[in-house]
Amino acid sequence: MFHSVTGSLAGAIVGVAFWVFLTITAVAGMRYELRKRQLAMESLRAAIERGQPLEPGIVEQLLALHREPGGDRAQELEPNLHLGGIITVAVGVGLALAALPIGLQFPVARLPMLGVAALVVCIGAGLVIAARALRRRSASPAGSSDRVRDA
Repeated sequence: MFHSVTGSLAGAIVGVAFWVFLTITAVAGMRYELRKRQLAMESLRAAIERGQPLEPGIVEQLLALHREPGGDRAQELEPNLHLGGIITVAVGVGLALAALPIGLQFPVARLPMLGVAALVVCIGAGLVIAARALRRRSASPAGSSDRVRDA
């Protein structure tokens, strides 16, 4: 009885710790990006207030932080999505492989772990598909005319 209670309590603590870690990581990343954008705008504002001449290249770099993904940024995003997808699929395969020996020790854990592995593989496949869609969009004549029109 005591073993099953401590085992389920430990599993619950690990699950909660995992989701807290993911939440903190996501929020920290968003705060970092927001702060980076704020600092860029403050630098631009300070230069304008002091009457300093602004080089178009520097202004373009500072304003590039505020653009939505699209156009030239889509070309930068595509390899990152592809790499992230490959890594995520590999993690899913690793989870599936880990489910086998863990399932020998704890048979009840095998199917849930395989389910999580399948979910992770699907997420990775989605990232790879998104990267290919961006590549096709940027390679198509319609995608390039959109970039010319936006510029």
